[in-house]
Amino acid sequence: MSAYGTIQRVYAGDGLPSTIWYSPSKAKYATIYHLTLQTAKPLNGLIEYLHQIFAKEVDDGRSYPQEGPIDLAAFESYFFAADVFVAILGAPEHAEDFEEPKESPLGVAEATIGRSWEDCVIGFYYVKPNYPGRSSHICNAGFVVPPSQRGQGAGSILAKSYVHYAPKLGYQASVFNLVYVNNTASISLWERLGFTKAGRIPRAGRLRKKDGTGEEYVDAWVFYKSFIDAEA
Repeated sequence: MSAYGTIQRVYAGDGLPSTIWYSPSKAKYATIYHLTLQTAKPLNGLIEYLHQIFAKEVDDGRSYPQEGPIDLAAFESYFFAADVFVAILGAPEHAEDFEEPKESPLGVAEATIGRSWEDCVIGFYYVKPNYPGRSSHICNAGFVVPPSQRGQGAGSILAKSYVHYAPKLGYQASVFNLVYVNNTASISLWERLGFTKAGRIPRAGRLRKKDGTGEEYVDAWVFYKSFIDAEA
């Protein structure tokens, strides 16, 4: 649900190919899997784990505008409204350093045999239309990296894969409505990937202070990137 009501999912295919990504700065491999609520539910415990991480992120009150508690049903309705991408740590044996993503031969279940979700999920994000109908070609996304995976290159892998996958879902551009100005890591990452600041919203979020001493109002950037221009 949005300010415009329920927005219809754009992509109507069976699922995009899984891809392997490499973070040279952290020497980390991850495979990105395209999931929907229907394809994620058979993966025992995955949705519950993603819900746990997201609910904690919301409760921390420093990155998402929602206020908790977020139960499982609310998480599924919000996060799995359209398309979700999950990054699983690791890659097939003998993978070499590479800049462009490579397709993975393994499904999620195969890639995670013998590992818990806590051990192998380095991050996840949704992609959905930011507006309805005549403007549904512009998408939005929300990213989550588990606390145990932060500072290890996961954010870079997620962001680069988003720029790769969003056009393949049929979107022509991306808008991030609220990137709080104190989220310097995200701001730097999106600027490196060619996103531009379309505007600044004063006092956009009532966020918890990092030191735990209370709350404060924080401005937010609106970021934009055209996928059409990138192909030209």
